[in-house]
Amino acid sequence: MAEATVTMEVGSDGVALITISNPPVNALALPILAGLKEKLAEAMRRDDVKALVLTGKNGRFSGGFDINVFQKVHRTGDISHLPDVSVELVTNTLEDAKKPIVAAVQGLALGGGLEVAMACHARIAAPKTQLGLPELSLGIMPGFGGTQRLPRLLGLSKALDIMLTSKPILSEEGNKLGLIDAIAPPQDLLKVSRQWALDIAEARKPWVRSLHRTDKIGSLSEACEIIKKARQSAKRTAPNMPHHQACLDVIEEGIVRGGYAGVLKEVKVFNELVLSDTAKGLVHVFFAQRAISKVPKVTDIGLKARAVKKVAVIGGGLMGSGIATALILGNINVVLKEVNSEYLQKGIKTIEGNVRGLVARKRLAQAQAEKALSMIKGVLDYSEFRDVDMVIEAVIENVPLKQKIFSELENVCPPHCILATNTSTIDLNLVGEKTKSQDRVIGAHFFSPAHIMPLLEIVRTEKTSAQVILDLMTVGKIIKKAPVVVGNCTGFAVNRTFFPYTQGAYVLLHLGVDIFRIDRLISSFGLPMGPFQLQDLAGYGVAVAVGKEFAKAFPDRTFRSPITDLMIKSGRNGKNNGKGYYIYEKGSKPKPDPQVFPILEEARRQVNIMPGEKPINITDQEIVEMILFPVVNEACRVLEEGVVVRASDLDVASVLGMSFPSYRGGIVFWGDLVGAKHIYTSLKKWSEKYSDFYKPSRFLEERAKNGVPLSAPLSASTSSRARL
Repeated sequence: MAEATVTMEVGSDGVALITISNPPVNALALPILAGLKEKLAEAMRRDDVKALVLTGKNGRFSGGFDINVFQKVHRTGDISHLPDVSVELVTNTLEDAKKPIVAAVQGLALGGGLEVAMACHARIAAPKTQLGLPELSLGIMPGFGGTQRLPRLLGLSKALDIMLTSKPILSEEGNKLGLIDAIAPPQDLLKVSRQWALDIAEARKPWVRSLHRTDKIGSLSEACEIIKKARQSAKRTAPNMPHHQACLDVIEEGIVRGGYAGVLKEVKVFNELVLSDTAKGLVHVFFAQRAISKVPKVTDIGLKARAVKKVAVIGGGLMGSGIATALILGNINVVLKEVNSEYLQKGIKTIEGNVRGLVARKRLAQAQAEKALSMIKGVLDYSEFRDVDMVIEAVIENVPLKQKIFSELENVCPPHCILATNTSTIDLNLVGEKTKSQDRVIGAHFFSPAHIMPLLEIVRTEKTSAQVILDLMTVGKIIKKAPVVVGNCTGFAVNRTFFPYTQGAYVLLHLGVDIFRIDRLISSFGLPMGPFQLQDLAGYGVAVAVGKEFAKAFPDRTFRSPITDLMIKSGRNGKNNGKGYYIYEKGSKPKPDPQVFPILEEARRQVNIMPGEKPINITDQEIVEMILFPVVNEACRVLEEGVVVRASDLDVASVLGMSFPSYRGGIVFWGDLVGAKHIYTSLKKWSEKYSDFYKPSRFLEERAKNGVPLSAPLSASTSSRARL
């Protein structure tokens, strides 16, 4: 691994070139910060140095502060691991230096990297350099003076936009707005920067200290009005993320009381935010997403992924067309097979609609769209399958049909071809039962809509070869999915973990709780929608089919409610026909339908579990817990059975597959934050009071009683039968 270094060369022109080197993105690790301080001090002492240029090696300035340090702080709870950068290095050493310093910026200057550049006395950038402060996406805020300097260089509105959205801008825009002083081609970047530094030293160009500027802030009343509007917007868009408001507090402090006062407040609030649950959750998800690419006995045994150039997709329905869209957008040729011309045309039209939709939303260029659409070919037989590298079956959840397709595929596809199914719940051993080449059978479970949702759940059986798993992981990355490898069981990792989500909602319905209150509270917790609205969206047919699979696999913890059948009998099918628990009208938000109340009452009459025939009294917090604690409980079983490689994989899968709020760190991480003991005692109480559905798992009970985190690895002596 390359060493983190800071070097200094003094040229005959009297300019000291200080270069940061810490591949791949020149992160500001602790040795880099110490090296910077040392080289800056040396340059200030030396009489042969008139001015300085600060740059990064290998075409990148810096990707920001080394966030491994945050992990260390979270592990130890010790804030002293964070160095004093903002005041001591950035303000006192860089900005208040006695000799001018110019930042020569290329590739990227993000987070702490941009904050260091903003403290220099000018910034020269190469074209297309990314500039941004993405710290809010990690549950913190800029901590090296960025909350103060960015508004002073860019203007308040644009600075707020960059910070609150965590979205970078390019150097060309930065140049127009005043963040960048000049654009220079990469080959001239250092030459232009050196001359600029000398021009400042010899008073030919202004010596600007960003923190002292006020010309772009506007009047105090204007600035306060802009911040007030930003606060209202953040309350709407980030209600559970207090660091947005904290960031605005710090910006306001600097505007009202001056830049230096703002810097001091920023340091104090930054240190508080680093220890917040939000930062812990988001930093955990950041590292967890990087860990999913490491799969024991697959990625560590020297295998190389084979090229997958052509994929056949069987079934052009919603899932099949979405999968085909994702593949062609990733530059992979696709053969789409359907049973008749009508279905095939419908599938092709859906794919065209998906691609055009991305163009309309400015997420894809027209030329890329045309190229992608040229890579799809529709067929009605297997003639085009003779040279495919992979087949993904995406037909309806029907075991005999899937088995028939898989046995046919063996005869028509080349011997290296990967045989994948997109089933969301059916055991893979059943699907591939009649297939001889069991080592090539694998699950490629996409989430709907498949060309948008970022998760790809890769399901292996005991016979799936490591090569096939690696190949599918690589395809996943090519099509911009996060591939999580899981073991084989009903529902796999994600749907299995979350099947109690709807079940818990049914129990509460039967205990007399208002379903619209349940949905509101789950949305407030941070999921995109509550369980009843989600069922409306998915359609009741899916709920019935999936419910049967889980009832068969896990009869001991299935709560049987007649509500879905009653809704179907009354002519409702959710969003599909505009009538479900909510009313769906074009152009307006879903509205609770009071006409469902008699149906709910009938369901309660048929399955009456209300103590004393009366609806229970329950707090908002208890409602959220009665829905989500059973999910944590099932996650515990998934962990004990070894369905996932590590607990953090289930966190990533819950965030990317079920939209569990990332700022809560994923389902297992959140369970640990709440505490295994509280979850266990709550479930035990509810199982005795209301239903066996709540019975705590053995794994949860053991962890709660022994004070061991849910996320701690299984011990080597565990008796569980690992499915990986």
